[in-house]
Amino acid sequence: MKTVEKENGLVGRGNRDGAQLFRDWFSSLSEAADEGRRAAYVFVMGSLNEILMCFDLPVVFPEINSLQTAVRRVAHEYLDEAEDYGYSPDICGYVKADVALQLRGGAHPMGNIPKPKIAVATNACNTYIKWAEIWQRMYDVPVFVMDVPGSREAGDSTQRGERDFENDRRYVEAQLKELIAICEKVTGRKFDVDRLREVLGYTNEMNVGWKRVLELNKARPAPFNALTDGTIYLGVANGFRGTKIGGRYFTELVEEMEYKVEHHIGSLTEEEYRLIFVGVPCYPIFRRFNELFTDWQGTFINSTYLWFASGGANRGFEYDINRPIESLAEGVLISVRDAMDSMFYQEKALGGMIDDYHVDGIIYHPIKSCRTVSTGLADSRRYMAEKYDIPSLFVESDMMDRRVISEAQMKNRIDAFFEGLDSRRRRSGVH
Repeated sequence: MKTVEKENGLVGRGNRDGAQLFRDWFSSLSEAADEGRRAAYVFVMGSLNEILMCFDLPVVFPEINSLQTAVRRVAHEYLDEAEDYGYSPDICGYVKADVALQLRGGAHPMGNIPKPKIAVATNACNTYIKWAEIWQRMYDVPVFVMDVPGSREAGDSTQRGERDFENDRRYVEAQLKELIAICEKVTGRKFDVDRLREVLGYTNEMNVGWKRVLELNKARPAPFNALTDGTIYLGVANGFRGTKIGGRYFTELVEEMEYKVEHHIGSLTEEEYRLIFVGVPCYPIFRRFNELFTDWQGTFINSTYLWFASGGANRGFEYDINRPIESLAEGVLISVRDAMDSMFYQEKALGGMIDDYHVDGIIYHPIKSCRTVSTGLADSRRYMAEKYDIPSLFVESDMMDRRVISEAQMKNRIDAFFEGLDSRRRRSGVH
């Protein structure tokens, strides 16, 4: 009886609590907008939320706002409005949806979005910089761009203890101090280093939990679906980064996943195929897109999206609160660089997961809206097939624009992929 009661309370808790936290977060943004307070506009790859929270700035993630319009099946209205305003059909759908949101005075399906007081970006995506310039023109707000040194060669990065790494870290640290000075000027408040230590402690709890959750999906059956469940977890990881609530959420999420692993509770009743997803999800038909795989008892056990859209939190980096600025610089360098590598040099990480996660296939999902994520995926697919002999599927659609999505064509290709997996298994004698 106690086991049943515990299962009823634990299983699905992460999804329930995550969805509620997400709604609460949008409610808090609506409250800020209604009160005329302004926010910091940031991005998922290097939000620098730890600094911004020290100044009690509400944090807005325009990428999340945009994808939510697609999940709620109204993205086409925002895209049409931005294109009528003059933006090209070929540019990032997230940008266009956000432009339309600004033109609507912040009106969003989940509430009202406050106007920006400052924009903070990194060089992890070249679109970030041009996007921030739009807000600068619209609202005359300061824009801060953090230049994070990337990997020098094919995913090989400078490492702790090396002179080049220390030079990179000092370069990031100097920029963090610039951001602190800008925030002091914008808010009229002095920076509190003890507040930063507190925030970093909560982020540590979140990062450790996030890494552990991903590791637990090595189990068979996988306790969560990296595409659907993982997107909920990502929402909390970004919106509640550096908060007590966010840290506790991931500690409790680990508890749920460990329980499910111990009791062999998977995201599917019957798990036949274990897949890795590369790219950004197809949000306009999000649930149906996932069903095209789960109908074949296929589940996504990991995803590059869970790496780069968490800003590299998957690394589980823990900050040293005794040297907060220096350690934050180190964490930003390692985490944001890892996020970039998960887009541009994902082959090494994928190769290392094939055996550990018992992977049956890789799904590559290039999208019209994002060249940053999609460029090079065809080459990556060919490399993985040649080096690891891993089956893969290349299926194209978009993260926002339903006009370029053909569910029937995708279903035909996905069905053929699974038929190929089944045939491969029968030939090898594996059941």
